[in-house]
Amino acid sequence: MGQKINPKGFRIGVMFDWDSKWYADKDYAKLLHEDIKIRNLIKENLRFAGIPKVEINRLPDQVVIDIFAAKPGVVIGRGGTEVDKLREQIQKIVNNKEIVLNIREVKNPNSNAQLIAENVAVQLEKRIPFRRAIKRAISQAMESGAKGIKIKCAGRLAGAEIARSAQYKEGKVPLHTIRAFIDYGFIEANTMFGTIGVKVWVYKGDIIKEKGINNLKNTGER
Repeated sequence: MGQKINPKGFRIGVMFDWDSKWYADKDYAKLLHEDIKIRNLIKENLRFAGIPKVEINRLPDQVVIDIFAAKPGVVIGRGGTEVDKLREQIQKIVNNKEIVLNIREVKNPNSNAQLIAENVAVQLEKRIPFRRAIKRAISQAMESGAKGIKIKCAGRLAGAEIARSAQYKEGKVPLHTIRAFIDYGFIEANTMFGTIGVKVWVYKGDIIKEKGINNLKNTGER
């Protein structure tokens, strides 16, 4: 059996919520493409800030955007100049609606799956051996409190003529357990030999519902 479902999509409604929260009766396609443009704009302009996630919440007269960043200072800029520029660019995409930007810090970037994948991809593009990049990322994640991590790379690894995949794992990663908090990240590294896909799964503990309150077992991170 193939195990190709996105771990976050598998758990939506149980422990994860949608990254975009809005309702559209007729303009669904238009708003969807606006969300894609907003996310691409933020990732391109703030590629050095470490942006693992962007949440978009649309209200009737404004658009609220939560930007999660490993380096919030890079997003804000001196005196908030970078945020103002970004707000103006986003307003052009959403037809001059009011934009509310909330910058939220990623407390533990070494255990964030998307940031780990991007870090490995950058090293692959710099021609660092993939085994060294993966093992370094795994050791940093485990030292940061992760219960388990799995990293998989696929493509022309080390410039091989035939594409292949390599997978490294430490700890446990229970993908079939819905209460397990599995963080997932994916990115493509554009190397001189071609595209290499990088997938990362990080297990951070179990979430157990008690009296309507979600508690993350064995770790203080949610």
